[in-house]
Amino acid sequence: MRFDKPSNAVIAALAAAALFGASTPLAKQFVGDMSALLLAGLLYLGSGVGLALLRLLRDRGWRSPALTAAQWPWLLAAVACGGVLAPTLLMLGLARMSAASASLLLNLEGVLTALLAWIVFKEATDRRVVLGMLLIALGAALLAWPGGTELAVGTVGAALVVLACLCWALDNNLTRQVSSADALFIAGLKGLSAAVINIGLALASAQSLPVWGVTSSVLLIGFLGYGLSLALFVVALRHLGSARTGAYFSAAPFIGAAIALGLFHEATSAWFWGAGVLMAAGLYLHLTERHEHPHWHGEIQHSHAHFPDVEHRHDHGH
Repeated sequence: MRFDKPSNAVIAALAAAALFGASTPLAKQFVGDMSALLLAGLLYLGSGVGLALLRLLRDRGWRSPALTAAQWPWLLAAVACGGVLAPTLLMLGLARMSAASASLLLNLEGVLTALLAWIVFKEATDRRVVLGMLLIALGAALLAWPGGTELAVGTVGAALVVLACLCWALDNNLTRQVSSADALFIAGLKGLSAAVINIGLALASAQSLPVWGVTSSVLLIGFLGYGLSLALFVVALRHLGSARTGAYFSAAPFIGAAIALGLFHEATSAWFWGAGVLMAAGLYLHLTERHEHPHWHGEIQHSHAHFPDVEHRHDHGH
């Protein structure tokens, strides 16, 4: 399928959400087998190696990426935020709370992504999306409220997941600045860079790799949930922008929670379901948002398809 149309970009964003959402409860099953640092590193190793192989097969050899000198700092900053800090913080949080609740808390990534896109990068928005974000934030507050749930959702665990969401939100907006480049290269470089740093730090602290059966399973989860998911996310960013891609990506936590409850039979409480209802209502407002108003774009030339109703304030200097 070609993703050079807004409707197909929406499909790319939702597919990215499904893959990443499934990775959270699946990765949770390996938290006890290794440290958070090593687990994050192996997830990204699967992502980087898998995408590198896909790129070699697609291009029938190595092809230099179309990145300018000005784009490299954005990409390296995105690697640090989303490839090194965020997954480690998430794994630390997962060790302190249930996968279902952590999955729902990941809704905050979309909220924080949109806030940064609107406030810092000046993307357009409307009241319907803002209301949806408020409902998601309220649901997150219910999950993180100390003593407000029967689940093992401590304040420390929730805070770690929220920090991971903030790092990924920064990553999303930084990646937006280089989204015109090859999505497989961007996602693959993130994966390999994060893997080298996280696994290197883990091995330097005298940790050892788990048995191959565990390692191969984690690598596969990383390729699908972090690698292929990120490549699809970059394609969606190119056409939809950070705020709207983040809104569609908000489906990921519900997919993760459903898997945690359906496959792993995690316990729930009234607070969990109340938070789920609020977040689902917020997601509905995002998915049914229509952004239409009269405006004018000057004649420009650049390297990716342009759709006036979804790209507003972004630099086309390249």
